[in-house]
Amino acid sequence: MAGYHKLEAQIVQELKDIANKLRIHSVTSTQSSNSGHPTSCASIAEILSVLFFNTMRYKVHEPRDPSSDRFVLSKGHAAPILYAAWAETGLFPVSDLQNLRKFDSDLEGHPTPRLSFIDVGTGSLGQGLAISAGMAYVGKNYDKASYRVYCLIGDGESAEGSIWESIHFGGYYKLDNLCAIFDINRLGQSEPTSLEHNVDVYQKRLEAFGWHAIVVDGHNVEELVKAFHVATTIKDKPTALIAKTMKGKNFPKIENLENWHGKPLGDQANVVLDHLKGLIKNPGNNQIQPKKPLKEDAPVVDISNIKLSAPPSYKIGEQVATRAAYGTGLAKIAENNSRVIALDGDMKNSTYSEKIKKVDPKRFIECFIAEQNLVGVAIGAACRDRTVAFVSTFATFLTRAFDQIRMGAISQTNVNFVGSHCGVSIGEDGPSQMGLEDIAMFRTVPGSTVFYPADAVSCERAVELAANTKGICFIRTNRPATSVIYPNDQVFAIGKANILKKSNKDQVLVIGGGVTIQEALNAADELSLAGIGVRIMDPFTVKPIDKDGIIKNAKEVGGRIITVEDHYPQGGLGEAVLSAVAEEKDIVVKKLAIPVVPHSGTPAALLDHYGISAKHIVTAVQQILKF
Repeated sequence: MAGYHKLEAQIVQELKDIANKLRIHSVTSTQSSNSGHPTSCASIAEILSVLFFNTMRYKVHEPRDPSSDRFVLSKGHAAPILYAAWAETGLFPVSDLQNLRKFDSDLEGHPTPRLSFIDVGTGSLGQGLAISAGMAYVGKNYDKASYRVYCLIGDGESAEGSIWESIHFGGYYKLDNLCAIFDINRLGQSEPTSLEHNVDVYQKRLEAFGWHAIVVDGHNVEELVKAFHVATTIKDKPTALIAKTMKGKNFPKIENLENWHGKPLGDQANVVLDHLKGLIKNPGNNQIQPKKPLKEDAPVVDISNIKLSAPPSYKIGEQVATRAAYGTGLAKIAENNSRVIALDGDMKNSTYSEKIKKVDPKRFIECFIAEQNLVGVAIGAACRDRTVAFVSTFATFLTRAFDQIRMGAISQTNVNFVGSHCGVSIGEDGPSQMGLEDIAMFRTVPGSTVFYPADAVSCERAVELAANTKGICFIRTNRPATSVIYPNDQVFAIGKANILKKSNKDQVLVIGGGVTIQEALNAADELSLAGIGVRIMDPFTVKPIDKDGIIKNAKEVGGRIITVEDHYPQGGLGEAVLSAVAEEKDIVVKKLAIPVVPHSGTPAALLDHYGISAKHIVTAVQQILKF
């Protein structure tokens, strides 16, 4: 085989010894914490030994060096052995492993990027391959660098549909720098997996998806080394190693037995440890050292201070959908920074993310109708600050990927999400297409920023701000065209509301978002004819909400607030406002929202029927004045 050199017997033995050392660390650390998954660690010991001490190229003391190979442990419950591998490289003292799962240690039960050598949080199963595919896509198409991406997947989690979304993505885009390792150890948590050790089925399925699939003995060091070498020679398709392994390998009276998942070995630990120590032939220091990167060829990337290439250019009163303005803003920031990318789920001509293709078609990634993979790929693409990723689809379809989104927050990702077609204002398509819970969903994500632009001007600026904001951002965009209400030079800030209509005689503060801002302005004009002053506030961001601005303006109008939103009552704009004024005396809040699952209909008919049109705002103002 071209380029492959059979390992010397001494190196083979040392890799075997390292594998058993990793098993020992997995046993002792889980004993110390009295919790964990030592048997799940034992099945992948040789795989990690070969990867970390023979195959991968990386800098030990710069784990996130942009030119280094990437490793994602999708089966995050096997974290103890991953920590052990990094400790054995010399990154941190082996003695620290005894702090596993303790409150004052970052060696948590499942990996998170609180650790310098972890790119993403894992543990919610079925997500690691999408993230790895995102890393590999960037490496192949944007960085054009030689680093490779390795993802270790459990056989239990391979039942997740998200895994197969990612397998399709990797095969479709011919990610030959991506290598997945399937740990086929036969046993799940509560019973054997559906396929157990039927590795031929895994191989056929992966080959059908366009992968080069290699069946190996996952405990045979020489087979693993050879298979990983083969993976580096395969062109135009990703490689999968289907590793037949044993759960609890080398654990006497535990190996390949049920009912040992997710528990320390207890009174069996000493017997197991003695056995493992007896397997080590060279107990002294090994001669094998981790490899350095093959090449320092990942380019320097600057994703700071991203700006629109030109300011918004609209006319007051012009009718423009905020979804269209999103596409315009995206293209403008892409013109100014070559690392701005867009990902979509076959909705690009509705979300208008396709506008980036006019700037650079290579910076658009079509992920097709596979939203879980869509989100995971974006998280991977954003790792190590390689890209500024914008993910778009209908707002309601992002709920399918909420697990990936919440794990993105744990992963400290900076991905930006754009949800179009929100609320009943989309009209005739009906409730399955209406995002009516999206604000609530993204408000619950730790560290998130939730934008709800009222018009095209504010939407372009929301895109610009999101590109420069840490953490998960969500921009909610409308399907119908609405009036431009801001001048092109309006300044926007996260957490700072804007007053759109104001007088000294105002008696009620109305707070809306998107289409309901337009309805509120119409209602205010009608009420002014009756001598009733209404102040209109656009929060711009629902999270963080402008608490001080809301309280100040509410007090100036006598403590009366009406919120109106194209969203279910739970968790949306109204409840954000209620939280802001919760500790204030003499402020009353009346909420207008979509109370039930809606029907199809015209946008105007639906806004009116479900109580959020200008007519209903007028009625609500009249009612609150009677309080």
